Amino acid sequence: MELSQVVRRRRMVRRFDPDRPVPGDVLERILYAAQRAPSAGFSQGWDFVVLEGPSQTEAFWAATRDGEREPDAWLRGVSAAPVLVLCLSDPTAYLDRYAEPDKGWTDRDPARWPVPYWDVDTGMAAMLMLLTAVDEGLGALFFGVPPDRHPQVRRAHGIPQDRRLVGVVALGHERERTTSPSLRRGRRSEQEVVHRGRFGGGRGTGPGESATEPV
Repeated sequence: MELSQVVRRRRMVRRFDPDRPVPGDVLERILYAAQRAPSAGFSQGWDFVVLEGPSQTEAFWAATRDGEREPDAWLRGVSAAPVLVLCLSDPTAYLDRYAEPDKGWTDRDPARWPVPYWDVDTGMAAMLMLLTAVDEGLGALFFGVPPDRHPQVRRAHGIPQDRRLVGVVALGHERERTTSPSLRRGRRSEQEVVHRGRFGGGRGTGPGESATEPV
């Protein structure tokens, strides 16, 4: 599939077919793609906990579920996914890498990182999973874990305290097409999003051109 097709077809799937597993070779290609993501200083400060089949995925859902509430449509649909990939970032890998001689940040001060690139790079790896899933004819969803459930998920899957749980990628075959109510907001136009030359610069603003709109 052409990249342009993959980008257009990518969507968040919220209803998975529990009876159609993800083939092992397909899963390996998805995980390989994630490891090809860019990372600052080639730090590669990510880890992926792969849960396959009900016996493993149910441990995750048990750790995140509020036992007093009946599962809603979202949870019923997503918990049917045959594969979950927990995406973890490792800040220490970046602090160690940038303390090396070619970088020289020997103070290992996290304040040097106004943007947490360990989380950014892990997010890029997750996006490559989403795109590769589309290319393989699968559905995928990226979602977060409620903060108060992080300790339970850590215990359930042996996640070290020095790792950050950035999010989870659910993988499988789409069972039913749903549309998120959020899409009613519409997609922001290029004129709103793309700024040429400076913030507020309109389309066609380039070197030597004014970004000022005509009066």
